[in-house]
Amino acid sequence: MKIAIIIILSLIAIMAIAQVFISNSTHQTEQHQYQVLKTFDKFEIRKYDAALFSSVKMNKKGYKENSSEGFRILAGYIFGDNETNEKIAMTTPVAMELGDTTKMMFMVPKNYDLDNLPNPKNKKIVFEKQAQKVMAAIRFDGWANDDKIEQYKNVLVQELAKEHIPHHNKFIFLGYNPPFEMTNRRNEVIVELIDYK
Repeated sequence: MKIAIIIILSLIAIMAIAQVFISNSTHQTEQHQYQVLKTFDKFEIRKYDAALFSSVKMNKKGYKENSSEGFRILAGYIFGDNETNEKIAMTTPVAMELGDTTKMMFMVPKNYDLDNLPNPKNKKIVFEKQAQKVMAAIRFDGWANDDKIEQYKNVLVQELAKEHIPHHNKFIFLGYNPPFEMTNRRNEVIVELIDYK
């Protein structure tokens, strides 16, 4: 009985140490930079830097149907499935445009541009430059799913309407944590604003 308790406590300690290490690693990952312009009770307005993204479009709708496949394709590219077998650093957050079709995007690290990026072997992967944008963002914790994303998207829509802030009605889900990170999970829904002053 004592041995079983010692084993269980040891496993809990190992898992806790692993989660601390994973969390520190997540915080050190290069992020898409933004400046907070204004904070409201339930959301904030941010100005995002221009950035280059790798992306893949999927034909299915929603987060659940597309997250694994999209992640697998883009992660394969950065883990070396490219014409030079080069490994490229992971960035955060992983972005998913949600609509009739779904597009998953990874920000390309700043030390790369279109001239020095290796070509992907998977022809579904494309690169796109995105200009500086002003976005509204709402955050939620825990594990993301389609219902939660829809719930927070609706809250964001209501809050923007309350503040008379127009938007483009094209929503993006942002996930900041790897799947194996169990604690301190950060998720957001963002939308680009129209002529925000």
